[in-house]
Amino acid sequence: MGKGIYSFLMVLLIVLAPLSTAKADESYVIGDEDVLQISVWGSPELTVQVPVRPDGMISVPPVGDVRAAGLTPQELKAVLEKELTKYVKAPTVSVIVTAVNSFKVFVLGGGVSGTATTPGATASGAITLKRNTTLLQLLAQLGSLQNADLNNSFVLRDGQKLSADFYKLIIKGDASQDVQLRPNDVIFIPDNFEKRIRVVGKVKTPSVVQYREGMTALDAILGAGGFTEFADPNDVTVVRKKGERIINIEVRLKDVIKKGDTSKDLPLMPGDRVIVD
Repeated sequence: MGKGIYSFLMVLLIVLAPLSTAKADESYVIGDEDVLQISVWGSPELTVQVPVRPDGMISVPPVGDVRAAGLTPQELKAVLEKELTKYVKAPTVSVIVTAVNSFKVFVLGGGVSGTATTPGATASGAITLKRNTTLLQLLAQLGSLQNADLNNSFVLRDGQKLSADFYKLIIKGDASQDVQLRPNDVIFIPDNFEKRIRVVGKVKTPSVVQYREGMTALDAILGAGGFTEFADPNDVTVVRKKGERIINIEVRLKDVIKKGDTSKDLPLMPGDRVIVD
């Protein structure tokens, strides 16, 4: 299931890459800790590679200190060309970001069980992005989302939730839900433990299985290894929480198995518990 979601996400990323790139063509905004190469055409002695200091400034001879943080390379180019007219006739400046260190986003929640390169690791905490990145591109890097509650995941920006719908983006392939990430975005991906299906009783491997849309009681039992030889397929109970109430639903699966009568199977809801006697 986890590999399936991850593989689907990678395919979706390839299919939607042109759309994502089109949405991600905003100019990069320089930030603290980035490293810039400043070149002046015809004046190689003025070419320097400088880090952006924590105060957002860079030191460029002969101009001195110039604010770089918060500007795009094109905007910084214009500032430097104006300042250098005091020292160079009609200066032509190029600004290249040689190391991106300021573009950090924060992934929280227990819904990501590994990374693309480190299965089983926890993909949470601060992540430094090396280029303009969309939500879909970030999710493809994080790894398995089999434990993610996509319906309750969200992006938080400046204290406000964005409207991006993770479920529609990943499961439905809805490119309109993709968003261009910005520095200091918080991506919250909670665990879906409460929505998993618990299968207990006379099954070969009592376990917790991932809920998927359209899953039935028989699907869940088969996901837990199937019935044991002592099980009664007509003695299956689905325990479901409905608001503050707990209800028991009896399911008779003998005809489903022997006659293929799917009308007697029961579609499950997230969080159901399937008991086989």
